[in-house]
Amino acid sequence: MNKITVVRADTPKRMNDFLDIPEHIYCGCAQYVPDMRSDIRRLFDSRYNAGLEFSSVMPFVAYQGTVPVGRIVGVVNRKANTTWNQAIVRFSMIEFIDLPEVSAALLNTVAQWGRKQGMDTLQGPMGITDFDKEGMLVEDFDLTGSMTAYYNHTYYPQHMELLGFQKEVDWLQVRINIPQEVPAKFARVAQYARESVGLKVKKVSAHDILKGGYGQRIFNLLNEAYAPIFGFSALSARQAEEFLKKYVPLLDMRLVPLIENADGELVGIAVTLPSLAHALQQSRGRLWPFGWWPLLRSMKWQHEGSTELLLIAVRPDYQGLGVNALFFDDLIPTYNRCGYTWAETGPQLEDNIKELSQWKPLNPTYVKRRRCYKKKL
Repeated sequence: MNKITVVRADTPKRMNDFLDIPEHIYCGCAQYVPDMRSDIRRLFDSRYNAGLEFSSVMPFVAYQGTVPVGRIVGVVNRKANTTWNQAIVRFSMIEFIDLPEVSAALLNTVAQWGRKQGMDTLQGPMGITDFDKEGMLVEDFDLTGSMTAYYNHTYYPQHMELLGFQKEVDWLQVRINIPQEVPAKFARVAQYARESVGLKVKKVSAHDILKGGYGQRIFNLLNEAYAPIFGFSALSARQAEEFLKKYVPLLDMRLVPLIENADGELVGIAVTLPSLAHALQQSRGRLWPFGWWPLLRSMKWQHEGSTELLLIAVRPDYQGLGVNALFFDDLIPTYNRCGYTWAETGPQLEDNIKELSQWKPLNPTYVKRRRCYKKKL
């Protein structure tokens, strides 16, 4: 067997190898949903990724002889380490063939890179921010992936355990069939929230978010609501602007209810994205020459029958006052009018009982358990 070597993806050829590796590993895999290659390139460019202002990020490629067989990204988020009083190097975007020497070489390379920067723990898969993909799939490998979460083969977690990594946290995703009517419990609580708490649903336009001041208000809310969540560090104004430019053009604003109180303060937001999983599979992660067509078709004319509940955020002092019920009271009729039959959330921490329990009136299925691993260096 040829020796396994791991090198930085610091030349155009190596970066192309880095981008190509998932195509080879998931060739013929019906569940895998690719990232857009242009999005991956921008992660390493400070012109497009404001997270690089406070993070060190390094992509690596593993070769068996001259054949690329794996990849990984090392991340040191100094803001998160300060916030949580820790010295963690994260690994992200890990892919490898089913050969333990490859996964070991990749993870050891990031561990050594982290040690040189004073880190004492290796953790992942985690990105720079809580809005990056995170967690390695450990269950439900037969289910199609999504545009906002990792998919990986069954052997990936087996390699992690073989290499001595331990579970740090797990996330679950919630899948629901859209009911024809708003469940009675949600309707009652929503009425209470409107009449007794003074809350109201507000819909805004993409222009309101990008140019009318709502964008910064939304990210101020996210920073406040997500502050206690595992691994989170506050998003800067520039990061907020980048997220808005990336995602707002993909949004159907009918599926983005905002909740305001009687004083007009923003206290909640839910963001739903029409699923683009099959469109991304058809595009193979490339816009050109023809990858743009399935994406445009799915967004504008022939949308998929499912949606991705990208995020729900509620200001801490309004949690438990019916904000979530207002979301469902607004979204369920809208889903039905748009023809969506089921929805799936992004990953939610398994110990966030308050978050997970809100779905019970909708008879949820908990799917796609994914795991963050850790190991002391």
